[in-house]
Amino acid sequence: MATAPTDAPPASHGEDRHDERNKSLLRFITCGSVDDGKSTLIGRLLYDAKLVLDDQVATLESDSRKHGTAGEDIDFALLVDGLEAEREQGITIDVAYRSFTTERRRFIVADTPGHEEYTRNMATGASTADLAVVLVDARKGILQQTRRHSYIASLIGIRHILLAVNKIDLVGYDRAVFDRHVADYLAFARDLGFSTIQPIPLSARYGDNVTRRSGKTGWYAGPSLIEHLETVPVEDAALDRPFRLPVQYVIRPNLDFRGFAGQVASGSVAVGDTLVVAKSGQSSRVREIVTHDGPLERAVEGQAVTLVLEDQLDVSRGNMLVAPAARPSVADQFQAHVIWFDHQPLLPGRSYILRTETDSVEATVTALKYSVDITSFSHIAAKALQMNEVGVCNLSTRAPIAFDPYRENRSTGNFILIDRTTNRTAGAGMIDYALRRADNIHWQAVEVDRAARAALKGHRPAVIWLTGLSGSGKSTVANRLESLLHSLGYHTYLLDGDNIRHGLNRDLGFTDEDRVENIRRVAEVARLMADAGLIVIVSFISPFRSERQLAREMMAKGEFFEVFIDTPIEECARRDPKGLYRKAMSGEIKNFTGISSPYEPPENPELHLRTVGTDPNDLAMRIEEMLATRMNGETTRDRDV
Repeated sequence: MATAPTDAPPASHGEDRHDERNKSLLRFITCGSVDDGKSTLIGRLLYDAKLVLDDQVATLESDSRKHGTAGEDIDFALLVDGLEAEREQGITIDVAYRSFTTERRRFIVADTPGHEEYTRNMATGASTADLAVVLVDARKGILQQTRRHSYIASLIGIRHILLAVNKIDLVGYDRAVFDRHVADYLAFARDLGFSTIQPIPLSARYGDNVTRRSGKTGWYAGPSLIEHLETVPVEDAALDRPFRLPVQYVIRPNLDFRGFAGQVASGSVAVGDTLVVAKSGQSSRVREIVTHDGPLERAVEGQAVTLVLEDQLDVSRGNMLVAPAARPSVADQFQAHVIWFDHQPLLPGRSYILRTETDSVEATVTALKYSVDITSFSHIAAKALQMNEVGVCNLSTRAPIAFDPYRENRSTGNFILIDRTTNRTAGAGMIDYALRRADNIHWQAVEVDRAARAALKGHRPAVIWLTGLSGSGKSTVANRLESLLHSLGYHTYLLDGDNIRHGLNRDLGFTDEDRVENIRRVAEVARLMADAGLIVIVSFISPFRSERQLAREMMAKGEFFEVFIDTPIEECARRDPKGLYRKAMSGEIKNFTGISSPYEPPENPELHLRTVGTDPNDLAMRIEEMLATRMNGETTRDRDV
């Protein structure tokens, strides 16, 4: 059985915790580079605060012998590193949350990963934190990951930093080393907007300056880590901000009850208060505030409630009930800072799913204004945002969302971006402001609609999207198909990749970013042509699934038909009608699909055509037959609108 160290804190740190609910709560994270001692520090805090039971200590001793990195001593990191993969690798992968209490305050701490690959986990842990404990290995000083985590902490809204210069024992408790690292950090962080930065020299392994000041650092006159955590001011400004209730559920168990459930994001509300529906502007008064524990007269930030209004208003999930005198922005275009997590880069023009606390909507990055250099914080022109980079973007959503600028309200100003094809969380964003043009652009009402145009032409509109490698035969099949449909009396138009690049898209190259924009523009043109009642044949390589999916979702239901012109790349290279494969293989052409740029074949196309050994006329006829069958089972020759 291990014994408590000689400089352990008084027993009161772990005992006599009366009136815990009345104590203030501090949420903080530990962050920094790999192996700076974050998990060890939290383990030492829990151990010294006497929050580790005897059987847990016994297990910890056993685990330390098996997985530990502290020799014969207890490896306190193992109290936190619960995943087997973490123990084997000696790094933190997931975000581990722990809570503990002292006489003065309650704490929730998130141990976040130091490895660059897991920056998304660090951002997750920081999203609700008031303070960040930034650990620096006294032997190594300020590293790139120290800068990245500090910048993200600033961006996410953390205003208090505890700079823990750890492993001070390994440099002989040298004050000069400590002072040098502190000076480097203060110089680097001076423009990050932190309210307080408290440097502390400590040894998480031996407990120096963790829960009480150590005699081995007599030159240090500041607080111990726990003393600072207990006394750092925690701003509770949420109650002073305007009322916000993002609606998570509409509860209607019977005809006599209709309530809007959610967690109060900021401010307070009382029975009788007037509220406004953010997206519609409709207003009503609060009739009841219902909770699991019974009705309330008043609800404040952080409480989960159901509001019952006096009037029957149209409010659904994703909307927001707000204070009438201070409403949020409602817009479909805005600027935001984005932290990118995915291995696939963020590309302007690509479509993602944007999710707020309660809303979900299709979104496109319309412009990447710049990325941020983590070392100098300078703005760098960029065409894409790579993994773990931070950038400033303009985004456009398919429908308006309600939000506040992130600097004013962290709960209602954040979002995540979801990759449409993999469903991975690709990035996290903090909204800066709505774009002015979002307020003055509206759909123009027209008297002649798509149904009327289609009726005049005598057939339904459609978009037939042919995709495949260069040289696969797309253009040949597309030309034969248009000739066939034209001979049957149908109004068609053919959009071909090479032809479009002579005009509409002549300003675009062949990088991944330009390919995304190329397909976005073509899809918009195809949508307008389908709206005019035409059968549009699109013949483009269109290498990325996400852009083809975007094109599909732009069209009316049942009007988009993806046709995979499947030709092996060896056959495409053998045909090589333009000599492009030869040039690509010799390095004369960069970013060539199938050679130096990827092609993502369709997974579930409406029609899969293999061209080898097949006449193009037969393939065109198969597309015409598919079109006839898919459009309500009618033939193309006698179909009515």
